[in-house]
Amino acid sequence: MSEDMPMPMPMPMDHMAMMHMTFFWGKDVVMLFDDWPNGKLGMYILALVFVFVLAVIVEFLSGPTTIKTGAYTTVSGLAEQALVYGIRTALAYLLMLSVMSYNLGVFIAVVFGHAIGFILVKHRGDLKATNDDAE
Repeated sequence: MSEDMPMPMPMPMDHMAMMHMTFFWGKDVVMLFDDWPNGKLGMYILALVFVFVLAVIVEFLSGPTTIKTGAYTTVSGLAEQALVYGIRTALAYLLMLSVMSYNLGVFIAVVFGHAIGFILVKHRGDLKATNDDAE
């Protein structure tokens, strides 16, 4: 290195200890924001509930939609679907980033959230199909 170029500053050890590259158990995880859930059990449980609910919401937003016929309703229906798709994609990326914390609790909460959301959306679709058949 030349004398004019400054040496890169090493990352402090406290941050390096929190970066996992393999799955691990425990409440000492950082996900989405610095110092969250901050190693506190209550905040960790809240974080697990948060990603679980987020995964359920993603599944609800991926449910089937219909567009009514007509020029204006078709355009507004497509715009509405594009907005919902964008929101669903943004939430799915937040979930992906949460899972990238490599915490098994977060991973399991996200997978169960997607599974429960899928079951609820599928059940709602089956109920709607049954009601449509009865009419």
